[in-house]
Amino acid sequence: MRKTTLLKWCCLLGSVIGFQAFAASPADLVGQWKADIDTQIGLQKYVFTFTATNDTLAGKASVDANDQTREADLQEMKLDSDKLTFVEVLKIQDNDVRIVYTGKVGTNDISFHRAVGDIATEDFTATRVAPPVVTNAPPAVTNSPSANAAPEPRIGMGRGVVLGPDDKHVYANPPEGFDVVRSDIPHGKLEMMTYDSKTVGNPRKALVYTPAGYTTDVKYPVVYLLHGIGGDEEEWHTHGSPEVILDNLIADKKAVPMIVVFPNGRARPNDRAEGNIYGASPAFANFEFDLLNDLIPAVQAKYSVNTNRESRALAGLSMGGGQSLNFGLAHLDTFAWIGGFSCAPNTKTPEQLVPDPAKATAMLKLLWISGGDHDGLITYGQRTHAYLKKMNVPHIWQVDYGAHEFPVWKRDLYQFAQLIFH
Repeated sequence: MRKTTLLKWCCLLGSVIGFQAFAASPADLVGQWKADIDTQIGLQKYVFTFTATNDTLAGKASVDANDQTREADLQEMKLDSDKLTFVEVLKIQDNDVRIVYTGKVGTNDISFHRAVGDIATEDFTATRVAPPVVTNAPPAVTNSPSANAAPEPRIGMGRGVVLGPDDKHVYANPPEGFDVVRSDIPHGKLEMMTYDSKTVGNPRKALVYTPAGYTTDVKYPVVYLLHGIGGDEEEWHTHGSPEVILDNLIADKKAVPMIVVFPNGRARPNDRAEGNIYGASPAFANFEFDLLNDLIPAVQAKYSVNTNRESRALAGLSMGGGQSLNFGLAHLDTFAWIGGFSCAPNTKTPEQLVPDPAKATAMLKLLWISGGDHDGLITYGQRTHAYLKKMNVPHIWQVDYGAHEFPVWKRDLYQFAQLIFH
């Protein structure tokens, strides 16, 4: 009996020693922890600052998102062994949205699960910010990424990004000043049009670019250029300078004169990017019918445009990139030129996008898919490229330098605009 009891105690002690979780104290968390969180509205850069007084944990968060910074006090902080929980309250249009964080604490990292109300969830890792190290060594010189460099894990949008052999920078960067207004060339015009949407049930707006020298004596090709989940019909103009890029390309005869339509891809009566923007997913899907049945006919009635499929392109960024692939590839009788820039998770699976590879091959004039090499959403482009390559469907797969951001999308537009309507 004594021998058996001793054996049991030894086994129990071994279990405790071998498998006991890391038990953190409030003092262990004091300091700053950084995280890049991949959300459906883009990259959000967090710095969590934890303090402890008499074993009571407190915290703040500083957040950089969409070119804005906000500060938040962390509430309901609890630490139980290696489990850390707290709440961030985000005010959206006078509504308080609770963001609940549940983390597993390690020595120098915390693995978090983040629930944004009942809207969305994300997983990410926060890493401890080490104190600065003073050194007399000269600053390191970093060269531009090489197209021949071996694939390596990269961190962006809060996820690890793994590049494969096909994930290459096919097109060189645009020349300096490609997106800067030039005084020595003619400029196109931007105007807001209103059209009746039977799909939605009320009038809707779209921003329209007409090239310099626009005349009803010419029939122009048209690009429908779509925005992301947090944008609207003015997002491209506000952040991407598309009218400048097009003016410069057309003046240099690198692109044909074209009309560009910037719709609101949120097809519902209140199409503003406000309140629960994640809840607009059904409205983004509904835009397929608004685009085909209402917007395109309205553009053709108001502007001097060619109405054949070879004169019509559909492209967009992030959520709009997913829409462009979803709608464009489903309606090859309407669109011959399709571009998906950094496509978001709304993008259908490749098998759904291209169920008939032979038909797509025969009808497509151009299929452009791209993403940034620091963009955690690049996986949606990678999987689509892999399928298209396997099925021998011609396409361009461009991996640019950057994250989920407008510098990448501006370069996408610069290249895409030169390839279409030839």
